[in-house]
Amino acid sequence: MPETVADHVLSRLRDWQVDQVFAYPGDGINGLVAAFGKAEDRPRFIQVRHEEMAALAAVGYAKFSGRVGVCLATSGPGAIHLLNGLYDAKLDHVPVVAIVGQTARSAMGGSYQQEVDLQSLCKDVASEYLVEVNVPAQLPNAIDRAIRVALAERCPTVVIIPGDVQEAEYTPPQHAFKQIPSSPPSAPRAEVVPPQEELQRAAEILNAGEKVAVLVGQGARSAAAEVERIAELTGAGVAKALLGKDVLPDDLPYVTGSIGLLGTRPSYELMRDCDTLLIVGSNFPYSQFLPEFGQARGIQIDIDGKFIGMRYPTEVNLVGDAKTTLTRLADLVAHKPDRAWREKIERNVAGWWDTMEQQAMVAADPVNPMRVVWELSSRVPENAIVTADSGSSTNWYARDLRMRRGMRGSLSGTLATMGAGVPYGVGAKFAHPDRPVVVLAGDGAMQMNGMNELITIRRYADRWSDPRLVICVFHNNDLNQVTWELRAMGGAPKFEESQTLPDVDYAAFARSLGFEAVNVDEPEQIGPAWDLALAADRPTVLDVRCDPEVPPIPPHATFEQVKSLTEAILRGDPAAWHLMVEGAKTKARELLS
Repeated sequence: MPETVADHVLSRLRDWQVDQVFAYPGDGINGLVAAFGKAEDRPRFIQVRHEEMAALAAVGYAKFSGRVGVCLATSGPGAIHLLNGLYDAKLDHVPVVAIVGQTARSAMGGSYQQEVDLQSLCKDVASEYLVEVNVPAQLPNAIDRAIRVALAERCPTVVIIPGDVQEAEYTPPQHAFKQIPSSPPSAPRAEVVPPQEELQRAAEILNAGEKVAVLVGQGARSAAAEVERIAELTGAGVAKALLGKDVLPDDLPYVTGSIGLLGTRPSYELMRDCDTLLIVGSNFPYSQFLPEFGQARGIQIDIDGKFIGMRYPTEVNLVGDAKTTLTRLADLVAHKPDRAWREKIERNVAGWWDTMEQQAMVAADPVNPMRVVWELSSRVPENAIVTADSGSSTNWYARDLRMRRGMRGSLSGTLATMGAGVPYGVGAKFAHPDRPVVVLAGDGAMQMNGMNELITIRRYADRWSDPRLVICVFHNNDLNQVTWELRAMGGAPKFEESQTLPDVDYAAFARSLGFEAVNVDEPEQIGPAWDLALAADRPTVLDVRCDPEVPPIPPHATFEQVKSLTEAILRGDPAAWHLMVEGAKTKARELLS
């Protein structure tokens, strides 16, 4: 049989060493689905439960593998469902390629079933590259460019293929007018280095500074050793944006942890008191958590000049890859013999971790959610991957999880979409089937889509050489992050109709799928539950009943936030007395430390 366009799409994906495509079938991609069958499932068709999950799993795969993630959906509703996951890739700068079907060319413009203007739909999310394939000779260039642009620009791209084109006989482009050939697959690579005079200016600022602070984001992940070297030379403390939580381990005594709304007190103090700020690979958006304008001399390093100088009035902006740039910069930086600043940072960090332990051990009704993550920190394997969902559980991931060298972690950082944790975990397992994965998810995210994706996990678990995929559900029957935002930002009491969730036994659902599953109702059960899950021979769900009134308010809460919370209590919050008690107990541990 002649090779079809769909056959050639899969052939080209194999040439790019794409091992799996996260997808959901539909008649708009029947040609591609048939091609998977003829190709003996190479690349593998990974059937998720919903197209949004396909895109989010592709994002998770790309984040943890460093390779392009690929997702596939049918025309109309399938393509629409992809959008949230593709925006997650766009906002977190992750390479993802989406291949979507379209109605046959003969029906276009006729208000045909599932006909949507996909180019208009996708033109924002795939602004770097969006193409509709209307003749077979557009391949392989369309696929190649989609992958190359996704990798080069760290962004999502979209390839639209009408159903009749998928089934057409493939004819390659010719050496002819208006024909576009393509070179063999190869990932774009470049070593981008700033000019020497700019490096010298940056070094002069670092050498002049007496209180140096470093802020790292995900763009510094390949430069961990170089960040450590700069920190040792300058006596700096290092704070981490949420997407950069796994850049440096938290057992380094000068690493102050997360910064911002979900940040730590040492990171807040580091930025408050520094006189020099070096930002590496971060586009951290909350400038109010950076030093006061004019207080610190600033330097920024980023591979993408579009994001330089956006958040702080930096003096020197170095466009270059973090590893090479820091290597050359460090050669120009002098070692600071005065360690008073560093010693202060280390005292602050040590005191903070003592506070976190004390807060985690505060009694709650029934379980303190901070203790759930604190107990994980002492047990999590060094090669583990941890994903977190959006919600109050993100606070505990940000503040209480102590990353160790070799661990990876991520979440939906900029889009902060609910429901990303479990599909990220799926993507992580396909990226590293030999590593344990832990997902920290709220019960709101589980009810939104996480429970459905447990079915996906059950289906593919036997493909992973390390079977450990642990989903820890923070079960508090409350959309807790928004409840606290209403209280702390708007002074509004909890509105039960919008915030209270139906009670579900997540462990029972997991058991019905053949998972290991544990219901945790007492604080003494937390440690043994983690031990069981991390030693299990199958995926595991921990259903932990948590106290929704343990406050996720940051240690640097403003007067306005405290005032708003007080107003919420006075206005008749249904949990007023309990949240006052828990808030007082938690804050007391901080003030006494």
